[in-house]
Amino acid sequence: MAAPEQEQALLTIDELAARTGITVRNIRFYAGRGLLPPPQLRGRTGLYGPDHVARLELVSELSALGFTLSAIEGHLERLPQTAGAAELALQRALLTPWVPEQLEEVDRAELDRRAGRPLTAADVEALVGLGAITLLDDGRVRLHGTGTLSGGLAVLDSGLPTELWRRAHDLIEQHTTALAEDLMKMFQDEVLQPYRDRGRPADERRRLAEALSQLKPVTVRGVVTAFGRAVNRTIRERASHP
Repeated sequence: MAAPEQEQALLTIDELAARTGITVRNIRFYAGRGLLPPPQLRGRTGLYGPDHVARLELVSELSALGFTLSAIEGHLERLPQTAGAAELALQRALLTPWVPEQLEEVDRAELDRRAGRPLTAADVEALVGLGAITLLDDGRVRLHGTGTLSGGLAVLDSGLPTELWRRAHDLIEQHTTALAEDLMKMFQDEVLQPYRDRGRPADERRRLAEALSQLKPVTVRGVVTAFGRAVNRTIRERASHP
């Protein structure tokens, strides 16, 4: 018999939908694909607990990252059905984007409307090179956030050659990709792998998830601050050696 606190934690499918922001229809679809374990039954009513909530939140996170349904299924297949809320919270912390990316797909007419003017083919090509948009196979355009588009348009209006801006973008991408790979490898080797080697102790999961939530903003701020200091240092050195 379930403990009173467990009873209180159980949700109907409508309550589960309200808690997670996922429609009842999609919850049933995910359950039919095996992405959710079966609910507890009380008579003819299915009841869902914290583990179901955590699994749905992980599915939402994977979907927001651009994972296809088959990729989501593959990721969850590597997790045991018995994985509890703490283990799923750690998985979610590992996968949560470090910065928000509001990806949106629009047609060319909507792109022109967002830009506030008709864009030429050369404008669109330049925005692609700057990483502000991505052209899709069906002719639509993926926006990488309103701020990114406005930033790309500001570059087009700056008067400086777009090729200069594109090379600057490529240079930033090159170095930040290398930095991200080095940081991920260090975290994998020195934090995650020892945790796995210790048998994934339950008492470490929540602490590790909380540490990850702090690591991300601290690291992003550190990169911005370090880059700004490096530019300042370079300016001083160049100014002192004309």
